[in-house]
Amino acid sequence: MPARDWSAQIKTLCDHLVENYVFPDVAQRACEVLRSRLEAYAEIDDDETFAAEVTKDLQSINGDKHLRLLYSVDPIPEEGDLDSFDEAAYREEAALNGYGFARVERLAGNIGYLDTRQLFAAEVAGPFAVAAMNLVAATDVLIIDVRKNVGGDPHMIALICGYLFDKPTHLNNLYWRAEDSTGQFWSHPFVPGPRFGGSKPIYVLTSGTTFSGAEELAYDLQTRQRAVVIGERTRGGAHQGGRYRVDAHLKAGVPSGRAINPVTGTNWEGVGIIPDVETPAESAFEKAYELALGHVLSLGGDGVRRKVAQEAREALASREAPDTN
Repeated sequence: MPARDWSAQIKTLCDHLVENYVFPDVAQRACEVLRSRLEAYAEIDDDETFAAEVTKDLQSINGDKHLRLLYSVDPIPEEGDLDSFDEAAYREEAALNGYGFARVERLAGNIGYLDTRQLFAAEVAGPFAVAAMNLVAATDVLIIDVRKNVGGDPHMIALICGYLFDKPTHLNNLYWRAEDSTGQFWSHPFVPGPRFGGSKPIYVLTSGTTFSGAEELAYDLQTRQRAVVIGERTRGGAHQGGRYRVDAHLKAGVPSGRAINPVTGTNWEGVGIIPDVETPAESAFEKAYELALGHVLSLGGDGVRRKVAQEAREALASREAPDTN
């Protein structure tokens, strides 16, 4: 198989890195690595494999999982904003995926459960987030499941968190290299309908799949001591950026911004969210539900709480009963 020359693609990619990557010194080091690998890349004859190998080399520099070369089956236009999107298609995608909410439920024992798989833009999915949060507002404990959530909109995070704090709370900052500016994100001061509130227990379930915006939601609540994180360490992606054309079927994901938590002064990039209670992802729900049931029972069982306490006792007993099958 004749060698293929990828030098033009590497030059274009490096130009995008040097101009846009949030850490200029890392961009320079990444370019040195990519240029040193040209001879090895010459053994690759297809775009998809090339993209995978380059991504591996890019992420070997500092582990930034948002930094990557992406293969596209469809041709990439030579001009235009690769970050632009078809709003109608995006809204349809959101609708077909429950606006990011796979399951919203009041579990036995008056425990709220929110299973969110994607944090769609607040201007698209906001009304459905409001409906979900209103449903769980009166529960005694809330379990937020982001084990299968790979990220999304920080404005949606701010909306959800508006229901989880009693007053506006500084959640996150985003620094952007191009403007040399930092934007702040706070929980919403006003939310439609009742709040869950700022004192009742919250458990956030995580996995090794949890990524990006879903990690921010967990980190924001954890660092403000508003939630206990249960599950596995997350993937560790705290950078945001855009897409840039490299070739007809290749585009680069180049982060140009980074999260800065107002409590820690840093973020979860490369390290992920470290759970407060570490357990395999598949058992995280059971662990959280047991803790939640214990809290419900601690609230007493007299008067109007009698039925809820009975539900909690029965649910807890069913988990403690031996398997006779």
